[in-house]
Amino acid sequence: MKIFAHTRWDLAPVLAAVAHLAFDVYLIVGFESRPLWLSAILGCLYAISISWNINSISHNFIHTPYFKPRWMNYGFSLLESVVIGFSQTYYHWVHMRHHSGNSDRPNEKGETIDMLSIYRYGRDGQPENVWSYTFLSFFRDSLGDIHKAIARNRPFDAAWGRFELYFFLGLAAVALIYDWKAVLFFVPFYYIGNCLSSLNGYYEHLNGDPDEPIAWGVSSHKPFYNWLWFGNGYHAEHHYRPRTHWTKLQALHEQIKEEQEKNGTHVISTCHALGFMAKENRQSELSHES
Repeated sequence: MKIFAHTRWDLAPVLAAVAHLAFDVYLIVGFESRPLWLSAILGCLYAISISWNINSISHNFIHTPYFKPRWMNYGFSLLESVVIGFSQTYYHWVHMRHHSGNSDRPNEKGETIDMLSIYRYGRDGQPENVWSYTFLSFFRDSLGDIHKAIARNRPFDAAWGRFELYFFLGLAAVALIYDWKAVLFFVPFYYIGNCLSSLNGYYEHLNGDPDEPIAWGVSSHKPFYNWLWFGNGYHAEHHYRPRTHWTKLQALHEQIKEEQEKNGTHVISTCHALGFMAKENRQSELSHES
């Protein structure tokens, strides 16, 4: 029986997700045996791992589910929900809205299709400030509204998403009973991890062009970044052809790079999470000011 839907290379993100789960478990069960300074370092790594998983393993799974058997994809969705601390099914719906709007600007009613649009809370057609987007995005959207939206057309998936969320909360309760100090210690890092994911998303679209499909996203072509984040750097390419498997994004870039240059696709020289350090973004700010 064929297990993988696209390629055996998907074994890499699957094993990475399992390793991430093992790391999360170790954070709790090993807390009492570690000095606080070491747990603080691991907490920082935990925060980074949340953003890494959301924007690579979890993200790619949305567009190209890893497994051929449907039940295996539901099982992996549950695993991912535990690892990232949020329903993968709910994230799937929010992310597909993101691709429907492609970081669109508000309409005449001040609304955006894309719930994650960097223009959603901006002013005068400009992107929101990076720091308010980074630290406030976590609190903005209602899980109840997301659930109802999914339930209109896919009641089973809505129920599964709720189960994923409750399953994670149940495990969190077990962890609290096992070592409440450890759980409370890592809660701030969980929040920071989600903030880092928002920061990553912000620079995936800052200086993108919501009106030009080939320039919807912003790319980083750094080899190590794309190796570690399973092709996430090719974000303009991904928005242009979202069903392209992560292993083929570099090839897609080579095919369309001349067209990208012609249409002003923005490329940065850092990973997205460090976009505030990218000289290309600073140059763009100076050109707008002038």
